[in-house]
Amino acid sequence: MFSLQDKKAVVTGGGSGIGKAIAALFAKQGAEVHIVELTEESAKTAVDEIKANGGKVFSHACNVANQQEVLATFEKIGNFNILVNNAGIAHVGKVDTTPEADFDRIMNVNVKGVYNCLHAAISHFRNSGGGVILNMASIAAWVGIPDRFAYSTAKGAVMAMTLSVAKDYINENIRCNSISPARVHTPFVDGFISKNYPDNQAEMFDKLSKSQPIGRMGKPEEIAALALFLCSDESGFITGSDYPIDGGFIKLNN
Repeated sequence: MFSLQDKKAVVTGGGSGIGKAIAALFAKQGAEVHIVELTEESAKTAVDEIKANGGKVFSHACNVANQQEVLATFEKIGNFNILVNNAGIAHVGKVDTTPEADFDRIMNVNVKGVYNCLHAAISHFRNSGGGVILNMASIAAWVGIPDRFAYSTAKGAVMAMTLSVAKDYINENIRCNSISPARVHTPFVDGFISKNYPDNQAEMFDKLSKSQPIGRMGKPEEIAALALFLCSDESGFITGSDYPIDGGFIKLNN
């Protein structure tokens, strides 16, 4: 079950964290994986690890916010079967503390970047006889999270794009779903804590962990397992859906 043999998958932001876990698992399950990162260096660790485990993987330097770069990169990759729109950046701030430049930066990467990849992928899916898209949304699209105005706005747009694309291409054998994680323990989280709370890192880690009712953060591998299911043939009856993977955050936080 959940084989990706003879499939070609593109994973944006696949060099670290959740994207890296997805790329590694997809390669393990037989896919030819193409990691799209801002620089080749950003993808190097993931590529080396996947190759060491016998996986087939390639990396591509590309700014997803630049449509011409995305079109050229996807053309270089050729026709493929799976697109995981995982690349994204975070931001802390309320509406009145978010400068225009920061808002534009978040929109460029987290919204336009997803649009650019969707826009470029459709023709390749058609040439492949169909395909699967998985967008990375967030619990921030479902609930109000303090100090995450721009990020929440962007992830709400990603969820809306998921529904629109699923409906527009349902008759072309192209499925589109999204995942909404709560807080996941990645190098980004460790960096965020050390930068913003250098004097009480352990306390903040514990606090952030307990913000999920289950009492801990998610693991990148747990997100990757759900991604594998949603991109495999076993989920062929699923499209236009968002899947919270949140340790009870949305339903049990009261």
